[in-house]
Amino acid sequence: MILGIGIDVVHVSRLSRWMGQPDLLKRFFHPDELEAIKNKGSSAVLSLAARFAAKEAFGKALGTGIFCITLKNIQVTNNHNGKPFMTLYGDALDAFKKTGASQIHLSLTHESDNAIAMVVIEG
Repeated sequence: MILGIGIDVVHVSRLSRWMGQPDLLKRFFHPDELEAIKNKGSSAVLSLAARFAAKEAFGKALGTGIFCITLKNIQVTNNHNGKPFMTLYGDALDAFKKTGASQIHLSLTHESDNAIAMVVIEG
């Protein structure tokens, strides 16, 4: 059963301004997410924008927004086929468990100056 759906759009230019601010990036992104973009070159900002959109979409799918969770406690990675998935820690995991949910579905895309994420939470 679907418990929540969240969609978010992030302007890539917004994240471009953050790229030179490591303390700001550390506030919003899991350390492994920041490590993963080190070798991505110019596509690093696209990757982070999509991941930030995923975090916001997750909050919407929860029905709580992002204010009750620490965004770096939501880690977005990809499996060996490139499919994105979320790993939750701390307060993000606690908020997820409170919903009675059992699964998160995530889709990401980016083009030009837009990164879009959709999250479906099932229980």
